[in-house]
Amino acid sequence: MSQAATNLRVGSKVRVNLDSVKERIPGNLVELLKKDPRGTLVDFKMTDGMGIGVVLEFSDGSISWFFENEITN
Repeated sequence: MSQAATNLRVGSKVRVNLDSVKERIPGNLVELLKKDPRGTLVDFKMTDGMGIGVVLEFSDGSISWFFENEITN
């Protein structure tokens, strides 16, 4: 597990770096993140057999996952 993932726990409040993700996520999620880029970590996700992603829940109840390097705590 990487250093960034070991510092995060389920329930952590994190912020998505919009510049890192806006090219790969749907437009409605981009608009949501422009208004409020903060989310709550609800789970972890194996990304490619070596990396760890994080599953976030946002203020509107939507859930999406991100690579760990796309978020800050």
